[in-house]
Amino acid sequence: MNQLEWSDALSLDLPLMDDTHREFVDLLALVASAPDDTLLQHWQALVDHTDDHFGREDRWMQDTRFSSSNCHTMQHKVVLQVMREGAVRGAAGDLAVVRQMASELAIWFPQHAQSMDAALALHLRRVGYDPETGAVASPDALPQGEIHGCGGSTCSDTADEALAA
Repeated sequence: MNQLEWSDALSLDLPLMDDTHREFVDLLALVASAPDDTLLQHWQALVDHTDDHFGREDRWMQDTRFSSSNCHTMQHKVVLQVMREGAVRGAAGDLAVVRQMASELAIWFPQHAQSMDAALALHLRRVGYDPETGAVASPDALPQGEIHGCGGSTCSDTADEALAA
C-alpha cells in the first residue's frame, strides 16, 4: 500500500489550507493502518473530512471568482463521489476496494495539492483572501468574471451532467 506522510513539499503557505491538508494526510494514514474491524470507521471519518475540506476550497474559489465550475471543483466532485462509493462497497464487505482507494489517494493527493491547490493558494494570497472570514483585501485583484472550464471537454457543463447521471 502506498503510504503518504506530511512533508514541507505539501505546504502551500496558507495556514488553514495546510492544516486541512495535514488532517487529510493524518486521516489517510489511519485508514492505511486500520485493522479490518475499524477500517470503515476510519474511512468514513476521511470521507466526512474530505467533504468539508473540498466544500471549503470550493467556497473559496467561488468567493474569489477563481471558479465554481473549473477542473479543480470537478476533480473534488469526482474524488468525493468515488470515496462515497468506496464506503458503500466497504459496507457491503468489500474492504479490499477501500484499501485500494486509500492507496490511490496517497498517490493522487500530492499531485492535486502541488498543482491545483497550489494555484488556488497563490490566487488567494494575490487577492488577499482571508479564508477564516471570507474578506478580500485586494478586490481590484479579483478576476473580472468567474473563471470557467479548463479548455477541455472534461470540465464542461456536459461533463457536469454526465457526473450527475
